[in-house]
Amino acid sequence: MKIGVDGGGTKTDLILIDDRGDIVARRVTTGCNPNSNGPENARITLEEALGTLAAHHPVSHTLLCMAGAPAFWRETAEALNAGGLFGEVSALDDSRPVLEIATGGRPGLVLHGGTGSFIAAQAPDGSLHYAGGTGWRFGDPGSGYDLGRRTISKALLELQGWQLSTSLSTLVRDHTGLVHSAAITRHFYKHPEPNRQISSLAPGLLRLAEEGDHAAHQVVAESVTALLQLAEMVTTKLFAGWHLDTLRAGVSGPILTHPAVRPILATRSSLNLRPLDELPIEGVRRLLIRLPSS
Repeated sequence: MKIGVDGGGTKTDLILIDDRGDIVARRVTTGCNPNSNGPENARITLEEALGTLAAHHPVSHTLLCMAGAPAFWRETAEALNAGGLFGEVSALDDSRPVLEIATGGRPGLVLHGGTGSFIAAQAPDGSLHYAGGTGWRFGDPGSGYDLGRRTISKALLELQGWQLSTSLSTLVRDHTGLVHSAAITRHFYKHPEPNRQISSLAPGLLRLAEEGDHAAHQVVAESVTALLQLAEMVTTKLFAGWHLDTLRAGVSGPILTHPAVRPILATRSSLNLRPLDELPIEGVRRLLIRLPSS
């Protein structure tokens, strides 16, 4: 048996597979990103969930595909190895499963947009590369946080009277239950989890954009276009001379696969971006299958 883990800030998805690659058991629990959930809570969440899956089965390998703090997860994998309960434990970052789904282990790239965003790529020489993913404090274009941040920024100028009022200020007022720009500013700055609070504006913004709201569509387009510009930098450096429309390329996550975003991607990118329907845990399963049985 082998265990695979897709660990993020919102949830942790675990599977137990047999030697044929079939899923024998699965568990979903709370998030375990050490940056947002805390290192100790992240470790406890992971170990408790692993213990549940391994309680009645001998495990040869465990693969951790985790968000946040790669060094922390490498150290965690080493500690779990020493315990001997979960077989040979290794740790990868959370970009690898979606890259596996998008490219099947061949040259190509994937753009991911969820609470955060990143680009992962496999170059023609087989080397792996990571772009963006610098975290919610520094932007992450095409992410839920970036959509929320841009919405609040524009809404505050509207509420201060410097721009005409649009659906954005209405969305932010309804979201916070507050009316004045100063009170809204204090709300976000003093909130104990500002990243989650800000990114939680994204679903409402995407709904407005899908309904044809101009202001919401403009915010979404600006954010996604910034991520596409980063993707263009990656492809220019790694795939010079390639016909980009033939390059394996995918998009994953609830932002980039949203109906309001797909037309933007289609009209503003030279890549043939395929929305990934599979969950990241499927990419973990495929990576697990590649591992030796003993």
